[in-house]
Amino acid sequence: MNGPTPQLHLPLELRPEPTLESYRPGPNAEVLDAVSALARGAGEPYLLLFGASGTGKTHLLQASCQTVVRSGRQAHFVPLGMADLDPAMLENLEQMDLVAIDDIQCIVGDPAWERALFDLFNRLREQGRSLLGATDAAPDSLPFSLPDLASRLLWGPRYRLLPLSDLDCEQLLLESARGRGMRLTPELVRFIMSHHARDPASLLDLLARLDSLSLREQRQPSIPLVRRIMLGSEDAD
Repeated sequence: MNGPTPQLHLPLELRPEPTLESYRPGPNAEVLDAVSALARGAGEPYLLLFGASGTGKTHLLQASCQTVVRSGRQAHFVPLGMADLDPAMLENLEQMDLVAIDDIQCIVGDPAWERALFDLFNRLREQGRSLLGATDAAPDSLPFSLPDLASRLLWGPRYRLLPLSDLDCEQLLLESARGRGMRLTPELVRFIMSHHARDPASLLDLLARLDSLSLREQRQPSIPLVRRIMLGSEDAD
């Protein structure tokens, strides 16, 4: 693929946040270093990330694609967690410098998908390309029906992503708000951390909605605006 942004198989838009620079590593600094090296073409050619939802797996996969494309190379992001996908979408991807495959656990037990992923893995190795994968659990705990695929997923380094601490989440909120030109008061940050989900994806989504609402109403970010968002009443008077 060519162009300023990674091409997706589906009509998806990458969020503006997914860059390696904007990923707050917290306890995952080693993971970030390994992924950054892979994206630069200087590290291991195959990495697998695993961890609970909200630990930043998708962010790192999409950010890696962005890094590869900015360097003039080619990348594909494949979101296996989406419905109605066809294994044929993995054909010819060995032409890419990097293939990032998210939610691999979603195809476990599907013979056609497992065979397609196994074949892609082999083609990427033959062509000297890179693969960055992500699952929600350790790969050796996933009940693949194709033993050869299970063994392939254990070939390279595997990294478990850990949740951010509350302090890291607060800093993520503040830094992301500054990047949007927003000022969050200490009281507002405390309210969000006490009343809202504290994973990065949820916090960044709340921040984007708060930015949109405060701009639309020409008001400073505040606890009442956050309450409206949490209640789903952003369009209320």
